[in-house]
Amino acid sequence: MTLAIKKVLVTGSAGFIGFHLCRKLLQNGVEVVGLDNLNPYYDPELKKARLAQLTPHALYSHENLGLADREGMAELFANHAFDAVVNLAAQAGVRYSLVNPHSYVDTNIVGFVNLLEGCRHSGVQHFVFASSSSVYGANTKMPFSVHDNVDHPVSLYAASKKSNELMAHTYAHLFGLAATGLRFFTVYGPWGRPDMALFLFTKAILDDKPIDVFNHGKMVRDFTYIDDIVEGVYRVIYRRPEPNSGWDSDSPDPATSYCPYRIYNIGNNRKVDLMRYIEVLEECLGRKAQKNFLPMQPGDVPATFANVDDLSRDVGFKPDTPIEEGIQRFVDWYREYYQAG
Repeated sequence: MTLAIKKVLVTGSAGFIGFHLCRKLLQNGVEVVGLDNLNPYYDPELKKARLAQLTPHALYSHENLGLADREGMAELFANHAFDAVVNLAAQAGVRYSLVNPHSYVDTNIVGFVNLLEGCRHSGVQHFVFASSSSVYGANTKMPFSVHDNVDHPVSLYAASKKSNELMAHTYAHLFGLAATGLRFFTVYGPWGRPDMALFLFTKAILDDKPIDVFNHGKMVRDFTYIDDIVEGVYRVIYRRPEPNSGWDSDSPDPATSYCPYRIYNIGNNRKVDLMRYIEVLEECLGRKAQKNFLPMQPGDVPATFANVDDLSRDVGFKPDTPIEEGIQRFVDWYREYYQAG
């Protein structure tokens, strides 16, 4: 079912994906309430700079609020009538979950329940939430399919995202809340997160410092450009998930349900060797990287690769930005924003 969407809550609006999605919605005449508490997990100044791009827009208003604030979240939903809610706020990062696990529970679990309750009690038509390719965990069958079982996460971050999928399904079952989960694959691009590889690599190379290359460079990722991610999310918002009439409880399909619930991958559908990714970055920067080869880090996986057939079929869109183009756009943005190199 195609929805008429006029007002959307976007959580994590000062974050990488949230900021870009807000811009897309605003450009298309949608009223946006952005929520972000400017968590200091990475440089809040970058988040403030993103927000500064949004706040002048007449259709944008901002709430400085954490998802775990139960009373604050209840008040937010009481004061607004959202057609759709897009949850892009989360405690991100696989490696940080080994150091500060409680922050993942507070935001990704407690905060997620607060969102579900807000949607349930205020008549939200569609709840769209960010999951992650990390949920595939120990799976090795490629490309990763939403129809495969994902019960073996290898980090608390991944476990929290799988938990979100289960919690959303419960609300779809109990209360008929239409919910769609989106598994993002290694997102990169302008205004990106400073803790992600492309950002770290670019900064190190321009500072003439070595880059850390894990698993001795034997890594494969489905690198997905930010504009492709946002286009996929934008299209999904307007498409209410319908119950799958063919869903079989004897052989349950993890991606669909008898209730209004759906899971999609959003990835570039291409396997790219990490060393090729670095090579393209070197070409764009005009400099060679000093490489510090290291073993695999706990919680990480050697390869990701998305099957996006369901997304392509249902919303008519498939990510396709090549890394040569996407990395160049990031480098251009980085040089301008930081006046670097």
